[in-house]
Amino acid sequence: MSQTVIKIGPADHGRRMSLDDFDATEATDGGLYELSRGIITVVDVPRPKHGKLAFAARRQFHIWLEAHPQKIEFLATSGECKILVAGYESERHPDLAVYTTPEPDDPNAWSIWIPAIVVEIVSLGSEQRDYVEKRDEYLAFGVQEYWIIDPAKGEMLVLRRFRGRWTEQVVRPPQRYASRLFPGFEFDIGQVLAAGE
Repeated sequence: MSQTVIKIGPADHGRRMSLDDFDATEATDGGLYELSRGIITVVDVPRPKHGKLAFAARRQFHIWLEAHPQKIEFLATSGECKILVAGYESERHPDLAVYTTPEPDDPNAWSIWIPAIVVEIVSLGSEQRDYVEKRDEYLAFGVQEYWIIDPAKGEMLVLRRFRGRWTEQVVRPPQRYASRLFPGFEFDIGQVLAAGE
């Protein structure tokens, strides 16, 4: 039996909704929609600067992937994946999600397919979601590393899972970040930040 599609639009910003109902919604305009702890959040499509930063981050993974094709299963942008965090009644669409395992053969794949790394780029107004809400949710979901790129601060905050908690490391240019998940890969945060200038 198929679920009834629920239409939502900008006027639904702030409306309470369950994760199951939100998963069956269809947006009526081009805004971006997330469910933030049971509340519909409508945000504008990011400015081109945001997209340039995301592209520069994604490009580094693609270059490394050319030489190591077996290491990454799927490199997804916000429109290509979703993370369903049932315990928080949240649906998130990260700027970048790096999957190292194959997609589960399950109709509810988005609720169980865990990316190894999630990257969010902070925009004006997204600070609470990126630094507070998503931090807890991605940890609960099982993400191994959560990178928060903040162009206003000129840095990247790396959160690494250790014994069920996050450990923190701030990376600023000209530093590079070497993830234990991908030996030999060094992420150049300076290159990303320069793309947004």
